[in-house]
Order: sequence, then C-alpha cells, then structure tokens
Amino acid sequence: MSGRPLLKALAAAVGVAISAVVVIAWLNVRGEAPVAEQPALQATPQLVERGAYLARAGNCAACHTQRGGAPLAGGKGIDTPFGIVYASNLTPDAATGIGTWSSAEFWRAMHHGRSKDGRLLYPAFPYPDYTLVTREDSDALYAYLRSVPAVQQPNRAHDLRFPYNTQASLAVWRALFFSPERFEPEKTKSADWNRGAYLVRGLGHCQACHAPRNAFGATKSDLELSGGLIPMQNWYAPSLASPAEAGVQDWPVQDTVQLLKAGKSARGAAMGPMAEVVFGSTQHMSDADLGAIATFLRDLPRHEPAKPERVQAPAEMLVLGERLYKDRCAQCHGDNGEGGGTAYPALKGHRTVTMASSANLVRVIVSGGFPPTTAGNPRPYGMPPFGQSLTENEIAAVATYVRSAWGNDGGAVRALDVQKVR
Repeated sequence: MSGRPLLKALAAAVGVAISAVVVIAWLNVRGEAPVAEQPALQATPQLVERGAYLARAGNCAACHTQRGGAPLAGGKGIDTPFGIVYASNLTPDAATGIGTWSSAEFWRAMHHGRSKDGRLLYPAFPYPDYTLVTREDSDALYAYLRSVPAVQQPNRAHDLRFPYNTQASLAVWRALFFSPERFEPEKTKSADWNRGAYLVRGLGHCQACHAPRNAFGATKSDLELSGGLIPMQNWYAPSLASPAEAGVQDWPVQDTVQLLKAGKSARGAAMGPMAEVVFGSTQHMSDADLGAIATFLRDLPRHEPAKPERVQAPAEMLVLGERLYKDRCAQCHGDNGEGGGTAYPALKGHRTVTMASSANLVRVIVSGGFPPTTAGNPRPYGMPPFGQSLTENEIAAVATYVRSAWGNDGGAVRALDVQKVR
C-alpha cells in the first residue's frame, strides 16, 4: 500500500481512534446509573478506629487541611501546571461537607472519581490510585470521616485555565488515562508482598510522586515508581526502582521500616515532601504494614535511569565551590565529606548528591531541610538554608564541588539549574 490509499487508511485509523475517545468521553460526562439505595452503614467503634488508621495511611489531612484550619475541612490550594485545585471539605457538615453522602456515594468517589452529584473529579484527588482501595476500606474511611467534628466551610471553586476548567476536557483526560480497577493479589507472592503492593499502589498513592508525568499530567506507569519531578514543587521524587536513587532492594527490611517510622535510619533521612509523608502518615502506621511495604519495595524490578552526558565543570567553578564548602559546610559534613557522626550525613557517596538529578541537592542548599519530628527522632538535626546568603552562581559552584569531590561522579550544576529550583 502506498500513496493516496495509505493516506486514506491512516486518516480512517485516526478517525476511528478520535471517535472512540469522543464516545468514551461522552460516556464519562453522561455518567453512570444513580447509586443504588443501600441500608445506612453501621459505624461501629472498631470500624471508625480502622478508618482513622486508613486516613493516616492515605495522608488525607495533608491535602484536606489548610494551614491553621480545622482538620479535614478543606480549602487548601494544590498548585498544578493547569491552575489551582482546592481540596474539598471532608467533615460531616450537611451543607458544605459530606454529611448527606451515603457510603456508596463515597465509594464511587474513591473508585470512579465522581462526586455525589456525578461530576467528574480532578485527579489532584488521586482516584487513579484510590480506585484500588477495597469497598471495605472505603466504608471504614467513610465511617471515620462521619465521626470527626462537622465544620461549615464552603468548598472553594477551582482556579483552572480553559479548557482544563471544563468537564468535557476532564472527560477526555479520563478516556485517555483512567479506568476503574480492583486490586488483585498475586498468587505467587507472599501475603506481606501483596499487602505492601496494596498500600503502595492504592491508599499510599506513592506513584503520584514517584513517577514521571506526561504533558497532560498523567503518570507514566510503564516503569513502576521510576521517579519524577513533583509538579510545581521542584522536588524530584527519586526512583524506587533504582538503588542508585531511592531503591531499597539492597536494604534490610528493618532499615526501610525505620526510615518510614522515624524519618531517619542508618542509611538515610527523609526530607522535603517525603518528610511530610513520614510526619503525617507513615510514622503512625503499624510495623507490620511498614514491613509489608518494605517487602514489596525490595522486590521491585531494578531499572537504572539513563544518566545524562556528564558536563565537565570549569576549574574556577570547582575552586570556588571548594572554598565555599570549607567555609560553610565542612564543619558539619567533614573536610572530606565523611559526615559528622549520626547527626550530619556523609556527602561522599550520598545518593542525593550523586544521582542524575541535582534538584534535591540544590533545594536543600537553597531552602534548608529537616527530617520530620517523630517519636523515634524527636529532636531532628536540620540543614540551614543558604539561599539568602549565596548567589545562584555560588550555590551552583558548591553543589558542583560536592558532586565531583571524594570520588563522587554527579556532574556539574549550572546557575540555570538553581534558578529553576528557586
């Protein structure tokens, strides 16, 4: 086939594909059948307690509680490349919260990404992950949320640009990137592995950060948990499939449990967005569940991301970086990057320093960083910020120096890289 017949065939194929997307999008907008009436859920104390635990595991308060606001009353703005999405009120207020929702309607939001009235929800609410949550766990969450104090706080309208502020565009997005699923245990894996997979892939929604996103904001899942830049935050969520980044395939299970429980272990500390996850979520989880997560993560297939071509740093940049390091950093991190006891990490061979992306290293230099305050690490030592006292060229120089010294092979950092982080 060649020439005009080939063009006609291609045009027909494209037309069929577009028609399929349009039909699926129309079905998305049209909605499903109304939720069937069911007897009211009996919220026993045990069910409420289980739901409270699951809410911690899913870190619901991180998005649905604004700073200084009432717990779970919504109003917090979530920056996205398409505008701001405001989290909704999850308290049982009848006028502004979920007080009139049934457990089936709550389940539809979790599993199908639809509100009580059938509207399509934005995936800033991570229903592409929550779709794996079981109905039993959804009911427990519902029972817990119905038990918290009701707060009358109207939901804020999202501030999104056209066409992202339309249900039609959201329907097309769903047609391309979302379909409801159920968690299916793998029969060849252990109960611990399956529990860990359920928590990581579902309620923990780890893929929402630890995966690259395409131009439409959908996670690319060909390589599970393979790392990605968190939109609008300029933190890089390192690959959990790569031991050179954040993979724990070579860690004992207990070291991973310790990191998730205390925010710090002999092998590293949580900072930035991960520190918030430990503080609000994983430190409150049981050792059994954390061990299951560690078991699943240890078994992730290894995938080393391609390293960009190493840029050789100019000699004068390394000289400046070394001078700044000795003046500002060596007192804590050691003259040769060896670290200072248990308080100050070694920079020699540190994964945050050596991995391909320099974003997290630069973020910590610019803004500082603290591990979370936890029962296992109640008075964490932190890194002071240098963003106000060092220029972008100086920050680039010291970052380049530590990425190049003591056998590190991280490559140069440009002043432009620092600008992007700021």
